[in-house]
Amino acid sequence: MRAVVDTNVLVSGLINPDGPPGKIVDWLRGGGLELVVDDRILREYADVLRRPYFVRYFIPAERDEVLRYLALNTHHVVCVVHAPDLPDPKDVPFYEAASTAGVPLVTGNKKHYPARAGTTVVVMTPADFVARHAAPLGSPAPH
Repeated sequence: MRAVVDTNVLVSGLINPDGPPGKIVDWLRGGGLELVVDDRILREYADVLRRPYFVRYFIPAERDEVLRYLALNTHHVVCVVHAPDLPDPKDVPFYEAASTAGVPLVTGNKKHYPARAGTTVVVMTPADFVARHAAPLGSPAPH
């Protein structure tokens, strides 16, 4: 299964293994989820994880290992769809990648992606994404 995962969800899941973002990161680590990214998204992941605030959660070597993993184990797209006007321009790459790949966009900031006529991107909260894709108890992660 593939999805575009907003930075807030990825970082939350890396820091706290409990809850839906943690489950999403578990699926990513286990191969049940492949992130869809473009260069702008990878750059944002790196910029956020390199903020001094996150040193309390990741030593530089761990952070760099996560970034290497993401660079090598994600589905890269070249965006051919342009996003409608969004409240935050930093959200544009996530919307465009999801639209180009035809996959859901998972974000903790759903309000940043208001519904627009003619748009096809499914925007989901982490809880909604996990509920939709969770395997029955005792089953392996989704593929």
